[in-house]
Amino acid sequence: QVQLVESGGGLVQPGGSLRLSCAASGRTFSTLTLGWFRQAPGKEREFVAAIFWSGGSTSYGDSVNGRFTISRDNAKNTVYLQMNSLKAEDTAVYYCAADTLRRLRLGVQPEKYDYWGQGTQVTVSS
Repeated sequence: QVQLVESGGGLVQPGGSLRLSCAASGRTFSTLTLGWFRQAPGKEREFVAAIFWSGGSTSYGDSVNGRFTISRDNAKNTVYLQMNSLKAEDTAVYYCAADTLRRLRLGVQPEKYDYWGQGTQVTVSS
């Protein structure tokens, strides 16, 4: 079992920044591939970013590439999502997810992740 707890969401103006955190427990953190997904009302869950368990390589969704940065601190069992230059279309519930299977490749599909946090709301509005 892996427990994931997100924090850091809130209301921010367009052009602003937020940093989301996700604290993990229950498994050796360094063996987890961690991802961020988001879901806006009436839309499907969308891949945002992920960081691989081995070597720390990263991947980003096209809509956030260049604006968002994913990172991890294995000593704190925490993964972060730094979000800059936020736009109204970034408004969504953001979910942290963990892939425990130590795959050979980083996955961007939700079905590759077997544990999920409860989500944190991010609203970008003036």
